Amino acid sequence: MQELTHYINGEHVKGTSGRFADVYNPATGEVQAKVPLANKAEMDAAVAAAASAQPAWGAVNPQRRARVLMKFVDLLNRDMDKLAEALSREHGKTFPDAKGDIQRGLEVAEYCIAAPQMLKGEYTDAAGPGIDIYSMRQPLGVTAGITPFNFPAMIPMWMFAPAIACGNAFILKPSERDPSVPLMLAELLEEAGLPKGIIQVVNGDKEAVDAILYDDTIQSVGFVGSTPIAEYIYGTGCAQGKRVQCFGGAKNHMIIMPDADLDQAADALVGAGYGAAGERCMAISVAVPVGEETADKLRDKLIPRIEKLKIAPYTAGDDVDYGPVVTSAAKDNILRLVQTGVDQGADLVVDGRDFSLQGYEDGFFVGPHLFDRVTKDMDIYKTEIFGPVLSMVRAENYEEALGLAMDHEYGNGTAIFTRDGDTARDFANRINIGMVGVNVPIPVPLAYHTFGGWKKSAFGDLNQHGPDAFKFYTRTKTVTSRWPSGIKEGGEFHFKQMD
Repeated sequence: MQELTHYINGEHVKGTSGRFADVYNPATGEVQAKVPLANKAEMDAAVAAAASAQPAWGAVNPQRRARVLMKFVDLLNRDMDKLAEALSREHGKTFPDAKGDIQRGLEVAEYCIAAPQMLKGEYTDAAGPGIDIYSMRQPLGVTAGITPFNFPAMIPMWMFAPAIACGNAFILKPSERDPSVPLMLAELLEEAGLPKGIIQVVNGDKEAVDAILYDDTIQSVGFVGSTPIAEYIYGTGCAQGKRVQCFGGAKNHMIIMPDADLDQAADALVGAGYGAAGERCMAISVAVPVGEETADKLRDKLIPRIEKLKIAPYTAGDDVDYGPVVTSAAKDNILRLVQTGVDQGADLVVDGRDFSLQGYEDGFFVGPHLFDRVTKDMDIYKTEIFGPVLSMVRAENYEEALGLAMDHEYGNGTAIFTRDGDTARDFANRINIGMVGVNVPIPVPLAYHTFGGWKKSAFGDLNQHGPDAFKFYTRTKTVTSRWPSGIKEGGEFHFKQMD
């Protein structure tokens, strides 16, 4: 049985709390490792090491910090397959999907190589007699991130790449369900030239989270996960005077207009709804066809596509559509919600409840499900299922479809499929959701734009990656400077009028 470690001050450190969590192979249901769960003393040691190392790193000029990230990107490409295999083994993602997870994090690291440009301040010459005003962006100090199981490479990189580029030290508390890749990323950062102590990986549960939230040295906290925990971390962190950025749950709607290319829409729905077994915060979980004819045609196109999905472990090849969900508890929760949909009257037109994969009966595989005639009062509509379950909610017209997405408490992502530019433009302008796709099913922005939802999907005033990341991980200092010429005339006790 492999025993994983923390990564503190450039060293792999065994846990001392005596508490561990099991790390499963989701495809087989077997425990393949155990990960230590840190106590406050272990977190304190990581914070102390980060605080000691950060001032020197913050004094390094941005161009030299960017060169570390350049080398880090090279190493990510070198070790892509190794990282993806470790990710798939613990998470259950297909191998191509695991590589995509790493790639989207790598792209943020590439963007952060632009730190010299992004960290430039502003300057006003001769704001008054002999007076210049300029601003500087300076690092916060020690920062922290709490990341989820569903993107164990991408989301840590979304956080630590800009934090490090800005001159901060960073403490990562990854998910205890798939912790190996974050540990590997820390090793690669130091191989790339990052000084010891600037990146720390501390595994843990709520005890470690609370140690982060109540530590006075840690200046900011980023989080991605469920909305209830996002609300807890945001409220607690803000009360402690920290800068906090939290991203929570989602229930993403895709509206299909009567003029849409229904083959294109059906393909998009299958990929966006069932990819990664639905364990994505940007997964499409609600299809909203406009009009009964559109709904009937879409349903007829979806059923055969869903029924031929290949579900298998990542070792079965690159043509696997999706693998297992992450834990037995996740599987049980998905099937419980599916049953509520049946009990509450939804039409289960593709029923994956009896799915079993020969040779992997103990794995956490969940068959695909498609519901039709789902209504707003049903649990499967209101709740983020985080599994391979797609719900069709029929709308009579465009305004009703728009209202469904706008009235839902979550506002992470949405999409519309149409050939009409006026409809698409109206949708993009009116919708109260943070990320919008037009004939794009999963509208995750590229690294040089920002990622973030609205409503109960996000807490805080700045998004992830893009320009917002450099704002989040720095403070602005404004300097008013005067270099008077001539003979000193003594003190002034009033504002001098400009000539």
